[in-house]
Amino acid sequence: MARDYYEVLGVSRDADKDQIQQAYRKLARRYHPDVNVDPAAEDRFKEVSEAYEVLSDPSTRTRYDRFGADFRRVPQDYDERVGAATGGFGGDSGGFGGGTRVHFGRGFDGNVDFGDIFGDIFGGRGGGYGPIPGADQEAVLELTVEEAYRGGKRKLRLGERTYDVDIPAGVIDGQRIRLAGQGGKGSGDAPAGDLYLVVHITPHPRFRLVGRDIYLALPVSPWEAVLGATVAIPTPSGEAKVKVAPGSSTGRKLRLRGAGMPNPRGADGNLYAEVKVMVPAKPTARERELFEQLAAASTFDPRREQ
Repeated sequence: MARDYYEVLGVSRDADKDQIQQAYRKLARRYHPDVNVDPAAEDRFKEVSEAYEVLSDPSTRTRYDRFGADFRRVPQDYDERVGAATGGFGGDSGGFGGGTRVHFGRGFDGNVDFGDIFGDIFGGRGGGYGPIPGADQEAVLELTVEEAYRGGKRKLRLGERTYDVDIPAGVIDGQRIRLAGQGGKGSGDAPAGDLYLVVHITPHPRFRLVGRDIYLALPVSPWEAVLGATVAIPTPSGEAKVKVAPGSSTGRKLRLRGAGMPNPRGADGNLYAEVKVMVPAKPTARERELFEQLAAASTFDPRREQ
């Protein structure tokens, strides 16, 4: 499972059927591959569709609300099995007192094991239903823009366990990295589940990500904006040069093709430097004199030019 399905659709946990449907239609229109050419849009569309498929069905939604990420692994006759194995824990459901969710999300610390919780009930001592595969688990992996751009190896500690993580170059926010067999232990001889690390790219003081494209502000002086200039800009891979065309105003975008986030399955993103004309906050006497001369000589009216 990816993120919480309610979070994927952007609705509250008490949203009604119509609200869920409206949220899905809005997101589906935005991310459908036929209308959105961003390579990441297809994955986002699949995620939205999966969330809607689960939450739009009342019975499936009830199981998801109860068991969270692992609802598909819990047998349909779960309550009957728990009752037969333990005599019941009380509550309205005859299960865990009305339905305790077992969910591994942002608070996962590596110390809770789905296989340990259900292994005794379903595996050997509690009813002989055979081995139960380990649960998939999920945790957040925070990266800077530079780390996401370069990729590389990282040691990640969750609870008492340490994991060696290979981060692909060009991972984007929300992308999942799978660590096969590193999730919850299975009961008996059943295999362990997988651990999914959900990438969260932290805010950056200079770079802003939009999909695989990177945006940054490019401050320029009035004379550079009027006369043109070649200036240096920072990028995740190091310094680069861009040409500011003569007559550039604030808001003009300068594109460096392919200098955005790498894409192992398609075209790399672009980098856009957005011109921002800056003026001296406290001009010197000479600067003020020159600006006064320019004001007297120039016929340029920026309000008339719009």
